[in-house]
Amino acid sequence: MGFYAEHVVPRIVDKACGIKAAVPYRQRVCAGLSGEVVEIGFGSGLNVPHYPAGVVSVAAVEPSDLAWKLAGRRLADSAVPVRRSGLDGQHLPFEDDSFDAALSTWTMCTIPDVEAALQELRRVLRPGGSLHFVEHGQAPDKKVRRMQRRIEPLNKRIFAGCHLTRPITDLITGAGFQIKEIDVFYEPGAPKFANADSLGVAVNG
Repeated sequence: MGFYAEHVVPRIVDKACGIKAAVPYRQRVCAGLSGEVVEIGFGSGLNVPHYPAGVVSVAAVEPSDLAWKLAGRRLADSAVPVRRSGLDGQHLPFEDDSFDAALSTWTMCTIPDVEAALQELRRVLRPGGSLHFVEHGQAPDKKVRRMQRRIEPLNKRIFAGCHLTRPITDLITGAGFQIKEIDVFYEPGAPKFANADSLGVAVNG
């Protein structure tokens, strides 16, 4: 990673994704998590305050040293033990059937091989384990999709590979997960091309 991606983008993401408006979505996506959890794209730990009491431990997968450093205060205040356990969602360093649940929030847009990462999550989740996700991606409206395609090249340069057009639910079901709950919506007060969200729970069938 270059200087910009390594030292600037994590700070931008910490601020942009740490806004108050995102809190209800983090609360919703974390609701129902329990047992041993793996979180990919842990970032600066913005989900940590929202882990429910049923979570026993969290294995955090995060490539950025700076993002992990920015998570320090949230980790210190957490009642749930969190350990940094991996750097790459495409190659998880865990045994098969290791976790009860997985968590991904606004992460699938930047993983180079998101299909590989989803297959890895299926591998490390126990049968019947759940994937909790909120992701921005391909908009439900054609007009917005056209704008996404035009803006995506610039967006990828600014936000270290962040895609706007990935079909989140199709990717998840294509990996073999079964969608149990799904809500597709535009975040109010934000540009539609950047905030067409899919929030839900999928099961490792």
